[in-house]
Amino acid sequence: MAAITQQTPALGGAAVHRAVVSHNGAAGHHDEPQRPAMKQLGLWLFFVSESFLFAALLTARFYLAGTGRGEVNQLLGLGITSILLLSSLTAYLSEVSIAQGNRGAFLLYLFLTIVLGVAFAGGVAFEWTTAEFGRSEPYGTAFFSMTGLHASHVVSGVGMLGLVYYLGMRGHFSAKDHWGVEAVVKYWHFVDVMWVFFYPALYLIG
Repeated sequence: MAAITQQTPALGGAAVHRAVVSHNGAAGHHDEPQRPAMKQLGLWLFFVSESFLFAALLTARFYLAGTGRGEVNQLLGLGITSILLLSSLTAYLSEVSIAQGNRGAFLLYLFLTIVLGVAFAGGVAFEWTTAEFGRSEPYGTAFFSMTGLHASHVVSGVGMLGLVYYLGMRGHFSAKDHWGVEAVVKYWHFVDVMWVFFYPALYLIG
């Protein structure tokens, strides 16, 4: 599981990174009519493939530990979940803002999303340092594998959001051309949705 956790974020980050860079490199050029549809299809196929990995770990959690649960920090779990859900809202508002040509609001909401993403990752790190169960225990193995996989996707997502913010500050993206923003925000929503499944499996069931 550890090997999977280490490799997947790099693949995910690279896929979305190509979407942002392709936007940057294609500035001033018009895509052929089929290109937007191909980009959307490629991104959704990537999400489907990633979903299988998350589903595998979710299944492994119950295979390893049944419905048993270790002593987790419920307040912290609820807090980081709320933070992540809020970040999904700010990411959405950021995309809507650039689609409407409002660069100031776009950058503001994007910055808030980055801050919330960092806060979530920090909360997970704190949970790891205070956990009352070990990695060698069945539930511990599942918990650290699942949160590690997800947190690494969050970190790669924050990196992509940071790249979009940097490009946005330099005048890239517009109401008519913001595929890079859309791709990264969709990735962020995907990571948030995966946590919606992980959270009850790790914190509520048992």
